[in-house]
Amino acid sequence: MMSYLPVLVVGVVVALLYLAWAYAEARREHALHLEAEAVSGLGELLPPTLHPVIDPSRCIGSGACVSACPEHQVIGLLQGRVRLINPMSCIGHGACAAACPAQAIQLVFGTRTRGLELPRMDRNFQTNQDGIYIAGELGGMGLIRNAVLQGTQAAAHIITGSDQRGLRRGKNGAYDALVVGAGPAGISATLKLMEGGLNVLLVDQDTFGGTIMHYPRAKVVMTGDLPLPLLGTVKRRTMSREGLVALCAEIQTRFQVPFKSHELVRSVEAMQDGMWLVRSETNEFRTANVVLSLGTRGSPRRLGVPGEELPKVHYRLLEPQEFAAQHVLVVGGGNSAVETALSLYDFKGCASVSISYRREQFLRCRSDNRRRIEQAIASGGVRALLPTQVVHIEPKSVTLLNGGAEPYRIENDAIIAQLGGTAPSEVLKSFGIELITKYGER
Repeated sequence: MMSYLPVLVVGVVVALLYLAWAYAEARREHALHLEAEAVSGLGELLPPTLHPVIDPSRCIGSGACVSACPEHQVIGLLQGRVRLINPMSCIGHGACAAACPAQAIQLVFGTRTRGLELPRMDRNFQTNQDGIYIAGELGGMGLIRNAVLQGTQAAAHIITGSDQRGLRRGKNGAYDALVVGAGPAGISATLKLMEGGLNVLLVDQDTFGGTIMHYPRAKVVMTGDLPLPLLGTVKRRTMSREGLVALCAEIQTRFQVPFKSHELVRSVEAMQDGMWLVRSETNEFRTANVVLSLGTRGSPRRLGVPGEELPKVHYRLLEPQEFAAQHVLVVGGGNSAVETALSLYDFKGCASVSISYRREQFLRCRSDNRRRIEQAIASGGVRALLPTQVVHIEPKSVTLLNGGAEPYRIENDAIIAQLGGTAPSEVLKSFGIELITKYGER
């Protein structure tokens, strides 16, 4: 009898471990089901970048793609098969497709019924206009590393030219290349062009670093290594907004990058000598090549309600300290809005932090942001006003509408609206760049 006791103990332990695992799996699948149902309730969504589609006939349920996804809830394993859970959380990393052992995942733009409008480009990111290139998220690819690689590749093609089109170089005092947009794509393109000995100028409507300068404090903006021309590979496990800002400052100082700020480009026109004339609000630049690394934010989308002209209404957060001791309302439900609310919450210096969103859940932001904002709401540090819409703004208050209920007013000193930006497709068209619409295409 004693000889069977160890076997019995081992059997009981194994059974308990299996039951614990099965319980955890059941809870995980239940949470994924709820997430998938909530997202499907929004109707057909149009992800703004590359996102995965899964071929169920090829999927073997290994789960490798789920483990590889840095966002964790874009795809999930349900009943032994991988399923698309929330495409709006995808950042176009592509790790899922690379990890799939059965090649069951493809990365696509748009959906079968909702098209995503993108500029037509060749493999070197050159548009239908000779000498005009597009790098970064304007071409439909998110992720800082993608932007850096594209900027580098576009610049490399400008340096070497091609058999069909040859080298394009500045004539009669024109630049060899003008890079528009001083974010990661524009910086990498400029460094590569400098490395190639070309006469290049980088311009931006704002400051060196572009939109990253307006990210909330302490935001993790990238993971892994970042290869940059001239500088080499920057090896970091993770990099925060502050780390990237410091890196940009180092690059600008160390390499004396030729840069002009406050240059909002309005037009790009062909000249008779084969050059391009780039006009900003204050200057004109003649150049043989143009690299557009503008991003997709465009002009911030307005609230469109009475009172939004008041100075208390902002469209970005630079430093939380400027809102010390104020009752702040963040409007929006995407990553930018949630990260802004979290930055104010982490600051701990506001009189109150609230967030207004027209839906009942934050389904359009990444899973880590959603988890953190839900924790902040549960702790009482952020007040969730869901679902609501701003209908009127006054100097010391804001009026909100909750569905069919009566409008109500809350005390308020500042509003930060994070509703996205207007798409720059019309600007590209005015430059003569051909646009194509992708309907679920690779």
